[in-house]
Amino acid sequence: MVEFKAALINEVEKLYKRKKVLVAMIISLIFIIVGQLSMVVLRTGFGLRGVSSMEFPILVLSVVVNTILPLFTALVTIESFSGEFSQNTMKIALTRPVSRLKFFTAKLTAIMLFILANLLFLMVFSILAGVMFNSNSFTLQSFIRVIISYMVTLMPMVVLSIIIAFFTNIIRSGIGVFFLSIFAFVTFKGLGIIFYRYSGIFITTMMNWYTLYTMDTIPSFKIFLQFMMMLSYGIIFFTVAYCIFDKKEF
Repeated sequence: MVEFKAALINEVEKLYKRKKVLVAMIISLIFIIVGQLSMVVLRTGFGLRGVSSMEFPILVLSVVVNTILPLFTALVTIESFSGEFSQNTMKIALTRPVSRLKFFTAKLTAIMLFILANLLFLMVFSILAGVMFNSNSFTLQSFIRVIISYMVTLMPMVVLSIIIAFFTNIIRSGIGVFFLSIFAFVTFKGLGIIFYRYSGIFITTMMNWYTLYTMDTIPSFKIFLQFMMMLSYGIIFFTVAYCIFDKKEF
């Protein structure tokens, strides 16, 4: 456990020092500001209702979960694996007294913490923006739903990072993994639309898992099915990715 903790701290420090994390935060903040200003313009200039203070964070989540959040998750995951493969720094890290399993898990845990931090950042600032410009519509129930929606989004994003980590252990080139990830993301998005009856099996559809928690009547069984599907994806891709990683020669 001591070795895992040391490896995790090291991975978190490396992520913190990379500019991608700061860029992700800045773009997220810009997106919130532009989104809220657009709502204000629509409400004052065109007389449209816009969205309530607690609907705005959900609107922000619905957009970022299908755009910038998967993009930066992919970039950070690729940098954590393919970046170190190409720079030959992986070999140095593995000389430390830590098993490959703990090292591999520490990398994915650091990526998970990055995703969580990004979600918390988006949630806090989108709630503040929503309350600041439309405080009259604030309710405790909607506030709780916003928190739940952002927190449950962590799981499909973590599964996505595990799948991308699997790609990085097959293809050493970071650019190759990036374009493969984009191609797979767009392809499964399209398949989910075309074969909508079977869209529940695609990880891209599961990114909207949070929408099940915003319904008036929460579909518990459907939530359980999607949870088990994501858990299965995570276990399968984690196991295969680690097996490939464990056999690699650095």
